[in-house]
Amino acid sequence: MTVSLFTPLTLRSITLRNRIGMSPMCQYSATEGRAGDWHLVHLGARAAGGVGLAIFEATAVEARGRISPADLGLWEDGQVEPLARAVRFVERQGAVAGLQIAHAGRKASTRVPWDQGGAPLAPADGGWVPVGPSPIPFAEGHLAPEPLSEAGLRSVAAAFAAAARRALAAGFGVLEVHAAHGYLLHEFLSPLSNRRQDRYGGSFENRTRLLREVVEAVRRDWPERLPLLVRLSCTDWVEGGWDLAQSVELARALGPLGVDLVDCSSGGSVPTAQVPLGPGYQVAFAEAIRRDAGLATAAVGMITSPEQADQIVRSGQADLVLLGRELLREPHFALRAARVLGQPGPWPLQYLRAR
Repeated sequence: MTVSLFTPLTLRSITLRNRIGMSPMCQYSATEGRAGDWHLVHLGARAAGGVGLAIFEATAVEARGRISPADLGLWEDGQVEPLARAVRFVERQGAVAGLQIAHAGRKASTRVPWDQGGAPLAPADGGWVPVGPSPIPFAEGHLAPEPLSEAGLRSVAAAFAAAARRALAAGFGVLEVHAAHGYLLHEFLSPLSNRRQDRYGGSFENRTRLLREVVEAVRRDWPERLPLLVRLSCTDWVEGGWDLAQSVELARALGPLGVDLVDCSSGGSVPTAQVPLGPGYQVAFAEAIRRDAGLATAAVGMITSPEQADQIVRSGQADLVLLGRELLREPHFALRAARVLGQPGPWPLQYLRAR
């Protein structure tokens, strides 16, 4: 059978109505970690617009793991119901609600992007001291992170697991662990940010240990029937950093731990990386991991047309296509894609007259 963009995708007990997903994109619009009306409308519009999977933005597993004070969070029970409200609406539109759980690590404690360009937020101004693998700041002007002890690392893994339990209570059908873009779990993976001398630094096995422990902790609390995703930066785009070969090897280890799909992104580890931007510039990473690690993958990055997205799936480069900025520009991308590709499309009843 030919698989196309509008062929349903089944991961464990969850079936997506198509292979178009909304990539998690921070909105910096939460209050004390709680979702509000913006999240309901932002995510609900893309669900009504026909996506198969709507992944909610990076949601901090502890308060110090936020990028900014306006990030979503799931470190306490009071944050569950505001998220559940948005989940219920997304699911009523026929999409599956997914959640990305995250810890910002050394990139924490910044202003929102439209305030001084997201500059570091000093503790005296309402910020906090970030944590990380080694006392190396992300960039000039950022605080050096406080290195996490082994006890601190166990606490981080437990925080991810607790967030998974709350995500289940909120009704999410898909969970993604964020190990990309220079945030905490990626910081441990990359030699550029991890200079530790203990069993969490140095060798590939040691640098990947925290992510493997987090996945194991999450999988113990995330039901067997529900899929678990991991987002990786498949390369740092810097010589001597994390790269595709290590990503493939890591993906081979994650499958037996209960990971169902790798969301293949890149970069974010250091601000000086030279990223060769262009249409579909990260698709080859998804193709390599799918082929060489035997795991399902999602492709992301400058995918902007229905034909391009459909070809990625038809050619076997990825099982799922995640759109970011294109869905900000066009919330109903999936409905237009259905029309362009001659598919019936997941039109809401309220919009049938517009077909």
